[in-house]
Amino acid sequence: MIAEPMRWTAVEPIPGGFWPKVRESCDRHGALLVFDEIPSCLGRSGTMFVCEQAGATPDILVLGKGLGGGVMPMAAMVVRTDLDVVPEGALGHYTHEKSPVGCAAALATLDVIEEENLLAAARDLGRHGLERLAVMARRHGWISDVRGLGLYFGVEIGQRGEPDGVAAAERLLYRCLEAGLSFKLGGGNVVTLCPALTIGRPELDRALDILEGAVAGLH
Repeated sequence: MIAEPMRWTAVEPIPGGFWPKVRESCDRHGALLVFDEIPSCLGRSGTMFVCEQAGATPDILVLGKGLGGGVMPMAAMVVRTDLDVVPEGALGHYTHEKSPVGCAAALATLDVIEEENLLAAARDLGRHGLERLAVMARRHGWISDVRGLGLYFGVEIGQRGEPDGVAAAERLLYRCLEAGLSFKLGGGNVVTLCPALTIGRPELDRALDILEGAVAGLH
């Protein structure tokens, strides 16, 4: 079974107890559980891997993007020991494999996460950001929901799937771009905020100020 431990595009955490039941079902039927953690890699959720908060350990964990510090293309699979068959088999030879610079970037990324205590920073700033977003939602009727996990936030505009919410989210996107804040919209009307792990509180607050100013101008 291949799945996202959290729905990344709409920033929707899975209900508690869900993944342990899936893990149990996979074990019962002899199926592998594969988690795609590429969008959250590494540490964005406040733990190195989201599965640490999901209550289930996958057989295969797929990583990417953040593994290269968000700069160098780099991906990896973390697998159970008995599934690690690469040393005994040749997977072929590809133009962009075995990148020494990419590997150096990945190792440097892991060092910085540990040395600068970025997991704790993601948890602390995540709480701060979610609190600010919750206040913002109470002030502005266009925000129907806010949610997050560490430094991964979702702000739902209007009601999901309704044309007014989608159109308003698009207007919000361009207002924020004009003010210097860039993000993606998930599900048509969910603002997804994924700041760098190295962001400071002043920078995060500035981004949230831009967002609130744009929301306040919606009509």
